[in-house]
Amino acid sequence: MCSEDKGRAYKGHVLAFPYPSQGHINPMLQFSKRLASKGLRATLAITKFISTSMNPRPSALVHLDTISDGHDEGGFSQAESIHSYLSRLESAGSETLSDLILKYKETDHPVDCIIYDSFLPWALDVAKKFDLLGAVFFTQSCTVDYIYYLIHHGLLKLPIPSFPVTIPGLPSLELRDMPSFIYVAGSYPAYFEMVLHQFLNADKADQVLVNTFYKLEAEVVDTMSKACPLMTIGPTIPSIYLDKRVEDDSDYGLHLFDLDSSDITTWLETQPPRSVVYVSFGSMATLSNEQMEELAWGLHGSGQPFLWVVKASEDSKIPEKFKREITAERALLVRWSRQLEVLSSDRIGCFFSHCGWNSTIEALSIGLPMVAMPQWTDQTTDAKLVEDVWEVGVRVRVGEDGIVKREEIERCVREVMESERGKVMAENATKWKELAVEAVSEGGTTDNNINAFVTEIVLKRS
Repeated sequence: MCSEDKGRAYKGHVLAFPYPSQGHINPMLQFSKRLASKGLRATLAITKFISTSMNPRPSALVHLDTISDGHDEGGFSQAESIHSYLSRLESAGSETLSDLILKYKETDHPVDCIIYDSFLPWALDVAKKFDLLGAVFFTQSCTVDYIYYLIHHGLLKLPIPSFPVTIPGLPSLELRDMPSFIYVAGSYPAYFEMVLHQFLNADKADQVLVNTFYKLEAEVVDTMSKACPLMTIGPTIPSIYLDKRVEDDSDYGLHLFDLDSSDITTWLETQPPRSVVYVSFGSMATLSNEQMEELAWGLHGSGQPFLWVVKASEDSKIPEKFKREITAERALLVRWSRQLEVLSSDRIGCFFSHCGWNSTIEALSIGLPMVAMPQWTDQTTDAKLVEDVWEVGVRVRVGEDGIVKREEIERCVREVMESERGKVMAENATKWKELAVEAVSEGGTTDNNINAFVTEIVLKRS
């Protein structure tokens, strides 16, 4: 991603090691750009499979190198199970991460610090084997991190006996507000174990970095910091959408899917300002045939123009009658998009989202109200924050059969786009946008934390 720079002087060298999925790679890549802009050499270590399949775009800031997850030809899809993939990732990853550190030891830029994804706690053992600083990087909200922290340490017992549950630093939580591994007991046990194991050795890390900004989650940050000192270092989105202080930072640079060739910009320009509903459920979520049908007709019934990201694997679930009835003037369906570019368009008035943390933080940083339709993992908790804490959106009500009906989808879109409450949501979204920019600007909480982290690395080297 970055041209060779033999002989160039750096304050220090950080090797960033994300969990190998787009939603984890991009935040760490963006954080690496911030560090590079402050004089560090930043290298992002991705898997060999990710490197060949995601076609990383060149960056003037961050170097790129590879490790192995033990599945170089097919990545996660090559594994027999979640558990077997994680086990192989640990064994092959530990070995090849060590090899990478040794390789740089023989250059002008030996590694000073490993920044590793919290899903990969074993990477701290590798860092300490070489007497390097180890910084754990949490990609999810501090609220979700704290819930997992409490469960891991036995401070929040499962099953939770009654709801709502009151936890210091957090809003009152109903069962449906909990991460899905708790909300749907016994679901995805390997993933649940993984998110709890984030705290296996976090107390031994030199720094705990959380992808949020202080004023967004001040109360839980203060509460969690008493037990687990942490630094807020977000939002980790390209600088052009925030403070514009990092050069060559207008795009993430890594995309899981081929970008759609449709001329989205041209279509958006045909729509009135703040009129379009942007609909996307991220890179991993899949909806049932029935849910896709309800979503299609709910969007149709809302009366608003909409831009809907429908992955190729989901296209067959859309009713043919809907495809025939919807007009090109009214809707545009695409396979994938540069989401931040779309969200920042003045034609977008609402983000209809699954509430993954990256999408949520993007909407907050851009200043867009939301319709929240969470699917699993941390998304249910994020949706709670969107509706009741930050008051920038409305959360859909799920029917007893697990399906969100078209009438409910239409109601939520109309509430955000047409009601007086929707105007308040838009005003609140603008407020959070301003606070996100403040955090990363000179003297902001995030900027100060990053400066302190850089200083720690410089002192380690000296």
